[in-house]
Amino acid sequence: MSAKSLCYYLLLLVFHFSLSASSAAASKVLAIIVFGDSTVDPGNNNFIPTVAKSNFPPYGRDFDGGVATGRFSNGRLVTDFLSEAFGLPSSVPAYLDPSYTIEQLATCVSFASAGTGLDDLTAKIASVIPLSQQLEYFVEYKERLKLAKGESVANKIIAEALYIFSIGTNDFILNYLVLPLRPAQYTAPEYVAYLIVLADAAVRDAYDLGARKIEFTGLAPFGCVPAVRTLNHNEPGECNQEYNKLARRFNAELQEAVRKLNGELAGVQVVYAETYSVGSAIIANPSDYGFENVVQGCCGTGLIDLSVLCGLDEPLTCQDAEKYMFFDSVHPSERTYRIVADNILNNALQVFL
Repeated sequence: MSAKSLCYYLLLLVFHFSLSASSAAASKVLAIIVFGDSTVDPGNNNFIPTVAKSNFPPYGRDFDGGVATGRFSNGRLVTDFLSEAFGLPSSVPAYLDPSYTIEQLATCVSFASAGTGLDDLTAKIASVIPLSQQLEYFVEYKERLKLAKGESVANKIIAEALYIFSIGTNDFILNYLVLPLRPAQYTAPEYVAYLIVLADAAVRDAYDLGARKIEFTGLAPFGCVPAVRTLNHNEPGECNQEYNKLARRFNAELQEAVRKLNGELAGVQVVYAETYSVGSAIIANPSDYGFENVVQGCCGTGLIDLSVLCGLDEPLTCQDAEKYMFFDSVHPSERTYRIVADNILNNALQVFL
């Protein structure tokens, strides 16, 4: 192990114990409430008619009990780690899962749906839950919370919850970059601007419903996910730098939108969570983070396998997902999600700890 790798592991260890020690401070956040796509969907898509599912092996093989919950990874997601860090449950339940009571959903809940986007057209492509519907579910959730907890307690939970948005990648890789409708309407910069308007509107809608602590996650370098590398006809196997340029543009405009929201909405605190630089650092120096492969996914062939293809090619799945940045050809492994969560906690979310 290199000296740099050793330092990284020691920092992770110190961070783990510092989180435990700060559990009292973490009570400033009473609940985690999540909106978004597959990066934060713990299984809502299990309960809707869509092919965008992952509630079968090899997904979930490193989750508690080896259960394929519907998370697009081998284990937990960023939001699961964030919830635990705030002294809340170690896994965030899916709102549509009938096995959870409102009492259990009172401290953490996700309305996210794999395959969705800021653009409603993106959700229609995969027949999943649009962001507008996720916000409608949140309205329903608030009413259920009031009935279970009483209006005063429910209002306190809503006001002191941390709201997380993780969404936007699918608008590019499932929509704008592969289908003709939006490119016929918008240039790439215009489409980014359109998405930012939608992101701004979603935050304002959440604010109107009581959200005051909000984190909006930036896009990772999606031009480097294995499926995009595989389909990069100009430079097979390499990152698509044009795609990464769109991610950077989106992030820059999102940060400006966050700044404006903080200036215009009374009593709100919106923070931007950076993920692009973390992903880029892992790709540039994988061994520093304990990875051996950042080019292929762990499941199946690792090149184009996703969802049902991972299930069909399960016998080809790698032995140790800890060595892989990606679990399938699009989604990160649990190890990657843990690294990203640590970075978000150390930076964007420090104000809430």
